[in-house]
Amino acid sequence: MRDKITKLIENSIKTLQKEKVFPKFDIPEIKIEHPKEKIHGDYSTNIAMEIAKQVKKKPMEIAENLKSQISNLKSDLFEKIEVAEPGFVNFWISKKELERLFSEFVKKGPKIFQRRPKKKETIVIEYSSPNIAKPLGVHHLRSTIIGQALVNILRFVGHKVISLSFPGDWGTQFGFLIAAFKRWGNREKLKKNPIPEMLDLYVRFSQEAKKDPKLIEEGRREFKKLEEGDKENRKIWKWFSEESLKDFSEIYKLLDVKIEHTIGESFYTPELKPLVKDALKRGIAERGKDGSIVIQIPGSPTPEIIQKSDGATIYTTRELAAIRHRLKKWRATKLLYVAANQQTFHLKQVFGTAQRLGIAKLEQLFHVKFGMMLDSQGKKFATREGCLIPLKEVLEEAIQRAKKIVDELNPSLPEKTKKSIARDVGIGAVKFFDLSHNRLADIIFDWDKMLNLKGFSAPYIQYTHARLSSILRKAKFKKKRNPRFTISHPLEREVTAAIFRFDEVIQDIVEAYFPNKLANYLYELANTLNTFYETLPVLKAENNERENRLNLVSGAKEILKTGLNLLGIPAPEKM
Repeated sequence: MRDKITKLIENSIKTLQKEKVFPKFDIPEIKIEHPKEKIHGDYSTNIAMEIAKQVKKKPMEIAENLKSQISNLKSDLFEKIEVAEPGFVNFWISKKELERLFSEFVKKGPKIFQRRPKKKETIVIEYSSPNIAKPLGVHHLRSTIIGQALVNILRFVGHKVISLSFPGDWGTQFGFLIAAFKRWGNREKLKKNPIPEMLDLYVRFSQEAKKDPKLIEEGRREFKKLEEGDKENRKIWKWFSEESLKDFSEIYKLLDVKIEHTIGESFYTPELKPLVKDALKRGIAERGKDGSIVIQIPGSPTPEIIQKSDGATIYTTRELAAIRHRLKKWRATKLLYVAANQQTFHLKQVFGTAQRLGIAKLEQLFHVKFGMMLDSQGKKFATREGCLIPLKEVLEEAIQRAKKIVDELNPSLPEKTKKSIARDVGIGAVKFFDLSHNRLADIIFDWDKMLNLKGFSAPYIQYTHARLSSILRKAKFKKKRNPRFTISHPLEREVTAAIFRFDEVIQDIVEAYFPNKLANYLYELANTLNTFYETLPVLKAENNERENRLNLVSGAKEILKTGLNLLGIPAPEKM
């Protein structure tokens, strides 16, 4: 709908220029928005005010010219067009057009919104890339679920998307861990409880190194041995890596996150020295005063190190090799990195280095930033060194809390059913709470807001979906292939118009990667639906009205389910 209105405005401006009503000027970006208040229409534009900046005319005069020109087209698209101070043009979509669109939607369902993109891209999305030998913590939640939501949404609109995790399974920290294991490790304890034992070893090493700095050099030597292929160190490293990946898989399964490719930093080890050698040979890299090898990046006062003075490579080197590999292996047109705000400078340096080396163009590389997850006091979850909050504990707690709610609301349900609903509600609540926030902002973890059945939460939307499902079950509703849909009440019109905003929301996310827009939309749709079926009879409505309203209930239910699923959240039929 926005695209149609935009095209109409653009053509009207060109016609007015040809007729010399408007002078010649470059048409500014035409922004179409939804007014906050319904009395101002379904859509609105401030284009008249933007044009006024370029020509010697008042915004209201320009707006009236546009209104007259668009009205002269006698399009069935609009019921009315109005001009409002200080120069807005407001549009009301016609009842006839909404009826036509909804009849088509009933036939095709949400697939109607799966239009082919103007330019199909192959997009690699790197997300949830935890470090080996540590549990997935609550701080990994944001990357994991924002990344998966973007995978789902970009696929929905027709792009080819490769989901990828790039775990930290290489680097000096592994030298520290191996050194700690050789000093204090207990094989039997580690076999029984691998992840906590590895974390304890790493924390102990860090604490002991503060007292004895020589331990740091010992750790570096162990990593250098690992890089050079030492058999003992390789065996320890492989064991730790395999145990960690098993643990990650369990959490991903609980979250219903499906990452198709896991390629760790270690995969690129054979490519690192040739990459450094080539950069030196081409004169792009140079040796620093301390013997390290660096690359100067245009526009940055800080050169990027690609090899340490002791000959060991660093994370940046592995990332550069990874960029080259991803672009070549999948013929990717774009790489998205779902990583915390704190990684902004680092990734900017990596992207600049990749461009300098001719590995990638800057427009192919995009950092999808996000803020921190904070505790109720506004502090980081890792409150003391080595004390992570395991994500598994948070998810299990969410399920337990949801189970108490389900027990209170539906004590007669079978226990198995209650557990299934509790899982869907608990996990969904955690995900939605995160995804409903603007990803750039820090968020404070709040159980009460998360599991609120009436507020801005997943359970509220899931409950709305379940209520719609219940109505359809009671009606024994079956879709007709060619329904004759008519709007007879303002609330029916409101629900119909709301359903068609889904397409616009998805397109906005595809352009700027803010999944909170979908969360906000689903909440607003749920509010509209609750008002609709609490105000108007559906099951007890007369003949045609009953069928029309059941079609609306069915269509809205499909949109809620599709939207929740794109966010990675289940849509239960019963609650």
